[in-house]
Amino acid sequence: MTLHYRPAEPADATALADLGKRAFCAAFAHLYTPQDLAAFLAVEHTPAKVATEIADPGMLVHLAADEDGTLLGFCKLVLASSLAEHGTAQEAAKAPLELKQLYLDPARIGGGIGAALMDWTLEVARARGADEIQLSVWSGNIGAQRFYARYGFAKIADITFCVGEQVDEEFLFARPMVPGA
Repeated sequence: MTLHYRPAEPADATALADLGKRAFCAAFAHLYTPQDLAAFLAVEHTPAKVATEIADPGMLVHLAADEDGTLLGFCKLVLASSLAEHGTAQEAAKAPLELKQLYLDPARIGGGIGAALMDWTLEVARARGADEIQLSVWSGNIGAQRFYARYGFAKIADITFCVGEQVDEEFLFARPMVPGA
């Protein structure tokens, strides 16, 4: 199967919102009350929100699709990290990017799509002169933590993430960007 990687376009908003919702629910729906999950999804994974993100010059949305155009994965890269105040353990990052989401079709995990999207993220960070990439990961998501660790990310802080009324323990992971590496 041939995969295609490309920037998201406005016409992708509905498919991206659907995949975001399916990926989030496959991994995390069991953690929340139906009310909290519904409230979260109604705000965070809608075509309107995704369309706004695609149009935002401060965010890059990159996707993976098969030869038929079926969306298989995506990632969102915020060019001015909302997590920057945490910085690295040594000193605050001056030009960090934030990997907001790296989501895959639940049936496609382990097939190299996530790796390709992470490679794109690192390429963009280098090209933009970022000194760090930051992301938040649920404290119980050991698989994602291992994936990020393979790319040089490490935990630098404890933070929280709200889904409806529920407050989850999250880890802030960061990867310093070393020039030429």
